[in-house]
Amino acid sequence: MKPSRVVVGLSGGVDSAVSAWLLKQQGHEVVGIFMKNWEDDDDSEFCSSRQDFLDAAAVADVIGIEIEHVNFAAEYRDRVFAEFLREYQAGRTPNPDILCNAEIKFKAFLDHAMRLGAQRIATGHYARTRVDAASGRHELLKGCDPTKDQSYFLHRLNQAQLAVTLFPVGALPKTEVRRIAAEIGLPNARKKDSTGICFIGERPFREFLNRYLNKTPGPIRDDRGRLLGEHVGLSFYTLGQRKGIGIGGVKDKGARRGGGEHAPWFVARKDLANNTLYVVQGHDHPWLLSRSLQADGVHWCAGVPPATGRLSAKTRYRQADEACRLTLDDTPDRLRLDFEGPQWAVTPGQSAVLYDGEVCLGGGFIASVA
Repeated sequence: MKPSRVVVGLSGGVDSAVSAWLLKQQGHEVVGIFMKNWEDDDDSEFCSSRQDFLDAAAVADVIGIEIEHVNFAAEYRDRVFAEFLREYQAGRTPNPDILCNAEIKFKAFLDHAMRLGAQRIATGHYARTRVDAASGRHELLKGCDPTKDQSYFLHRLNQAQLAVTLFPVGALPKTEVRRIAAEIGLPNARKKDSTGICFIGERPFREFLNRYLNKTPGPIRDDRGRLLGEHVGLSFYTLGQRKGIGIGGVKDKGARRGGGEHAPWFVARKDLANNTLYVVQGHDHPWLLSRSLQADGVHWCAGVPPATGRLSAKTRYRQADEACRLTLDDTPDRLRLDFEGPQWAVTPGQSAVLYDGEVCLGGGFIASVA
């Protein structure tokens, strides 16, 4: 690839820092951009935006590149956070990182980079791209480090976005990225990886939602309809949740189908019509297992759906690929997946992402399970 002007999203973390350094070593003209996506409580102990920018600026100084601070907070609130709240209020569990990639990092950021004269953009994601020789289409591939692969979060990228995006660390293991960072003296070489949702930071999740969602308490019942307690609002629970249900001391003396009387309780169903939370005992209770799902809002990286048949899929990040059969609905943005084995706590609102080997095909938002 001939040298070009590349705008890199510098987050303050080690992955984007090493990405920028690798691109400069390859002869590219590199410019860094720090994206500020949240500012409601920027001065609080939970928001690390200011420190992240200082780290990104220090990295840019060591590498010898320019860095620009860009505020995308308004776009983030309108395109990502508003949808996040709508989904929670509807009883689903969204993944805002997926929407952030589609709407901010590869749309607002990409547009801004192009206005700066960039030929390409780059991020520190663990993923790869290539051009399929037969079709000429751009493909999204898994990162080579299976413990860090982030293609799941990138499955809504389209051909135009993939054509101009570079993932410099996608072919490297994380250990090598850390080694490079230390070797070249990057100040964030040992910085801890960020976890969780960017606008929530390190604060307790329910504490954050309390500020934005209405509480409507209701009954907690088991699989036989027995009243066990009261929930604080269905939006504050997700399927498969074990901690924070509020019935830790309750024992099911007639426990069956998945655990004894001391087995832990899990959130299994949310009945919005009756504002009832259903919980079951035992990790492998039948209510927590499903063999099929339907997904809406389907997006294909290639711009066209793949051939139906045997593929694999993830219904949550870090899950192993699960063999499944893809069936396309008459409605273009809907699909059905039938899995070879039972899947645990498949959650409406999360994304089902399809793979053909190392190629990420796309996916959709889980609407229902069976």
